[in-house]
Amino acid sequence: MSKVMIFDHPMIQHKVGIIRDENTDHKLFRELISEIGMFMAYEVTRDLPLEDVNVKTPICETTVKRVAGNSVAIIPILRAGLGMVDGMLNLLPNAKVGHVGLYRDEETAKPVSYYCKLPDNITTATCIVLDPMLATGGSAVAAVDFLKEKGAKNIKFMCIIAAPEGIETLSKAHPDVEIYCAAKDEGLNERKYIVPGLGDAGDRIFGTK
Repeated sequence: MSKVMIFDHPMIQHKVGIIRDENTDHKLFRELISEIGMFMAYEVTRDLPLEDVNVKTPICETTVKRVAGNSVAIIPILRAGLGMVDGMLNLLPNAKVGHVGLYRDEETAKPVSYYCKLPDNITTATCIVLDPMLATGGSAVAAVDFLKEKGAKNIKFMCIIAAPEGIETLSKAHPDVEIYCAAKDEGLNERKYIVPGLGDAGDRIFGTK
């Protein structure tokens, strides 16, 4: 089974509480999704490779640590995953960004792919897949499938709200993929939406609700 980390930091939980509120408008919702993504990125990137670099301080020359170049690829699942990208790039401005386009068939609740464009470093990079919601797990599994088909070996999945069903599905399909989430909810309703959740993240990010 996958390693699963559920964040309990007070500021993350505070912001998750605000985005759950149906009265939170799309501007604030979008800002908080980005901020939560940036806060979570600190832990998700804990094991990034470092390299030694020689610099000269105002006092003397010394050796410092820097994140190894070309070591991160951020892969949002369209479209809701786009809401987490800016927050990640605030922390990792040199990361490359790919996109996987999936949508959920409303009748079958299964993912349908329509787009996949990945950066050229995925075979060596830490690939961080972004999607605010991990519901059934179908889209997450499909996105990881695409990455592995293209040669990705080090993949992490980062979401804000996760259902137990989604965690189980992704863990069984890809036990080597670490899962990071800000909250683990009760489960899915008959329409396969997370309960209590926060509704459709894409609609709330882009104001198409």
